[in-house]
Amino acid sequence: MNFTLQQVLIPATQGYDTVDVQIVDGRIAAIAAHLEVIGTTVDGRNKLLLPGFINAHTHSSEMWQRGLIPPVPLELWIAELYDFTPLHPEQIYLSALGTAVETLLSGGTTVVDHLVLIPGQEIATIAAAVKAYREIGIRAFIAPLIQDQELDTGLPTGGRSKETSVYHRSTDATLAILQQAIDQFHHPEQGIAIMVAPTGPQLCSDALFTGCIELSDRYHLGRHLHLLETQAQKLLAQEKYGYSAVEHLKHLGFLNHRTSLAHCVWLDEADIEILAATQATVVHNPLSNLRLGSGIAPILKYQQAGVNVTFGCDGAASNDSQDLLEAIKIGSILHNVTDLDYRHWLTPRQAVEMASLGGATGLGMANELGSLAVGKQADLVLYDLTSLSLLPRTDPIGLLIWGRPTAAIESVWVRGEQIVAQHQVTTIDVPALRHQLFSQSQWHTERQSPTVKQFEAHYRSVMGLPAL
Repeated sequence: MNFTLQQVLIPATQGYDTVDVQIVDGRIAAIAAHLEVIGTTVDGRNKLLLPGFINAHTHSSEMWQRGLIPPVPLELWIAELYDFTPLHPEQIYLSALGTAVETLLSGGTTVVDHLVLIPGQEIATIAAAVKAYREIGIRAFIAPLIQDQELDTGLPTGGRSKETSVYHRSTDATLAILQQAIDQFHHPEQGIAIMVAPTGPQLCSDALFTGCIELSDRYHLGRHLHLLETQAQKLLAQEKYGYSAVEHLKHLGFLNHRTSLAHCVWLDEADIEILAATQATVVHNPLSNLRLGSGIAPILKYQQAGVNVTFGCDGAASNDSQDLLEAIKIGSILHNVTDLDYRHWLTPRQAVEMASLGGATGLGMANELGSLAVGKQADLVLYDLTSLSLLPRTDPIGLLIWGRPTAAIESVWVRGEQIVAQHQVTTIDVPALRHQLFSQSQWHTERQSPTVKQFEAHYRSVMGLPAL
């Protein structure tokens, strides 16, 4: 579809410019005032055009447990999550649709789904998410969450010997599933890409990392994982390796310019230098880090060291939402309390660039996405500046990032195709989706997780907390 946005507001070096924007064959063809109309005319008056944001880390299937898991740290939270994880591909399909809708309506055009796989139905799980993302039209990087060690190995021992369970699937079998997923579903030219995505050093062997590196290199795939989200993970890395998890990933060769690392809360100065040198990207997930008590990632330090940083919502059971604008707002102003020098604090424009170009950089797509530039793919979001939540007229980007925008997304295009118009997703039946999510779930107040009961006493002991 070719179209021309007329008289739309875009950010300029000083303030804003009013321009026309031509889109031809899914790419930005021209940006200037008073352009000839090509294709359909789109009225951009009193609207702000920005590149689409990237939800650079989430787990779509967690939607089925949002608002439900009590306030506990990650190691206990994940034990409960896994006890009640969805077991039918239809649930994966519906929650992927829900994740996409919420991402689109909060300014996102790309989602990185660190997808939890149903045991024994791994390919069906991926197929369900692919189906959802293709139908709705969002750009998706599907990162099948893989591991080859059981949950109980993810806790530090505290110097005690303990028996650990054997994971239900071998390393080779896990890598074979990833190979099959690449063969079937990796079609980046159609907006669906597969990433290699071991869950993190705490639950993955070196052999699994090595296999992922080989696949990544062979097929030019992005790499994604959780890294040092909690203090317990930092203690565990010292037990396993005798040094930092970041240093270990460097030794393995996992870190490069196509590697994105979720959380990165507990890194030291030497770790930060490694990330800067390897050009890896940090995905900041402020809401889940607060929700689970994991800590505050020192992203101002990362940026000052030259590390690329972007934003993610994380899963909808640790956030508990997929509102990307909310994650960007909290992820910006949170750091005003971590550095006394206010000259280091994030501005709204910096936050926009982190959420768009920063996300594209982490995916190895900076030449294709993330900014309003001629030749780039038309992943665009049009904001209605007459929305009550963006009034009165002051600084449009300041209102967008520091405010609480509601019903502000007027239109969204992905690869030049319009999938949101007049504030509504047009590619799927959203009321039908709401009905299905409602009818296939039920109200909960309390439930008992056997794995939490199994882990809790040991967790409290190794973390120096009083016994129950």
